[in-house]
Amino acid sequence: MLETLTIRNLALIDKAEIDFGRGLNVLTGETGAGKSIVVDAIICVAGGRVSKDLVRQGEDALSVTAEFTSDSSVSDWFRNSEIDEDSTIVLSRRLTADGKSTVRVNGVPVTVTQLRSLASRLIAVHGQHDSGWLVDESAHGGALDSFGGRFSEGYAARAKRYRESFAALRENERALEKIKSGERDKRFRADLLRSQIDEIESAAPSPGESAALDERLQILRNVSRLSGAFDGAYLELYGGEDSDGAAALLRNAESSLGGVSAYSERFAVLARRLTDVRLETEDVAEELRGIRSEFDFTPEELDAAELRAQRLNKLALKYGDETEALAFLESAKNELLELDTSDERRVELEARRGELLTAAEEAAADYTAAKTEAGNELRVRMVRELSALSMPNVRFETELVKNAALTENGAEDVRFLISANAGETPGRIAKIASGGELSRIMLAFLTVFSEITPRGVSVYDEIDAGVSGIAAQRVGEKLSAISRAGQVLCVTHLPQIAAMADTHFEISKSSRSVNGELRTYTEVTRLERLGSIAEIARLTGGENVTDTTLASAEEMINAAEKRKRNA
Repeated sequence: MLETLTIRNLALIDKAEIDFGRGLNVLTGETGAGKSIVVDAIICVAGGRVSKDLVRQGEDALSVTAEFTSDSSVSDWFRNSEIDEDSTIVLSRRLTADGKSTVRVNGVPVTVTQLRSLASRLIAVHGQHDSGWLVDESAHGGALDSFGGRFSEGYAARAKRYRESFAALRENERALEKIKSGERDKRFRADLLRSQIDEIESAAPSPGESAALDERLQILRNVSRLSGAFDGAYLELYGGEDSDGAAALLRNAESSLGGVSAYSERFAVLARRLTDVRLETEDVAEELRGIRSEFDFTPEELDAAELRAQRLNKLALKYGDETEALAFLESAKNELLELDTSDERRVELEARRGELLTAAEEAAADYTAAKTEAGNELRVRMVRELSALSMPNVRFETELVKNAALTENGAEDVRFLISANAGETPGRIAKIASGGELSRIMLAFLTVFSEITPRGVSVYDEIDAGVSGIAAQRVGEKLSAISRAGQVLCVTHLPQIAAMADTHFEISKSSRSVNGELRTYTEVTRLERLGSIAEIARLTGGENVTDTTLASAEEMINAAEKRKRNA
């Protein structure tokens, strides 16, 4: 149950705290007063998509907090999310004017996806445009699957078995088509692959070869300069026939200091340091001599290195560096092998297709039987609900239209048909249902689905569009009946529905000056009995509220209370 909804700086609402009651909560108000803002707030805190434009003008951010009574159906969510579950579940969301969103559950930061997952178990929002799928027959199959999966434990398994069989058949057919469509280009493609494979294999590149070769070429092309630099450095360190090098001088200094090192530990430390410096100098000199020997080469080596670099560069232009070329080589070999064995593969696939087709047809027949069973059960429940919504002569059917070939959805398409009047053959909903009938059909669907998978809170945003008179009264009674199993929030403009409210809220809009600027404010007021009577009188008579309309409104509430007591 939704206990409290707190809204700050959302559209025309600067602040509102709404304490909902059990049963049927009804929100009414003038057109444009902001009734849908409350629904927007619920969508926001439930993780739905909201625009930063909803942030009240002049404010930095909006925030919505919803407090729910804890429900056992969400215990696994808290356990999986590693968040402590409390007797009250608090969802909160803050959206800044620059579009940044922050969400929390019981004070713990979570992602919008996590929030949406939790909220979907607590609350369901149904808008006046939800009935659009009723006239879109491509959505009827999915609706039947959803109903069948909830009403029958075996339905989902039968549907899954068919889809897996059909997927295997389609994969087989795609593989066959690929082989057939490639027959014309097969020889050309094979020749090209062989040429590419030969080119790479004959070059025999190895990973990192180009980088190492480039470094060697830099040495070979600059050998004169390098030789001079290394020879000079070696002479300075090791000396020659006419001069001592740094190593010899260090050795002399080491000998001089060694003679006095016994007099002081400080002198001994200096002597050891000199020894370390001399040894390091001699090591560097030896390494210089070793590297210098690498500069001895023949002109043939330079020519060979230049040719190898050109070949690798040419290969890189086609296939990338050595690693990429070797990966391409492996891929080309696999593709060539597949081409060479395609005839055998085609025979195997054609033989396998017969088996897969038989399996898919058997699974489709079983899926069709499951649809028929679900359709019959849906018909019984829909007729029951629609009859209660002032459509006593209604007929509802689930038609299975045979397809020429199997599709992902089975051997047939699903189409819902309806007849609202006695003696008329059921027809397609899009062609024969009026706006008011669509609203009632949608409400009947929602009722049927809520019976199978009950939700703690259901929100209906003007789902009564196009309904009036006795039909409006029946819709109110149905919403009241639904609210006995779970809390219902309903935005309406119909007095018949407002009269059925267990808790009634008025949404009003006013303007007032703030700091010399005229601002508009939407306010939510919980009505007591007299206030509810006045609001229902306004819904009935508009501006012309008289003693008669007030008396009529009170009579409507009294009658509604009697119906609820007798329900």
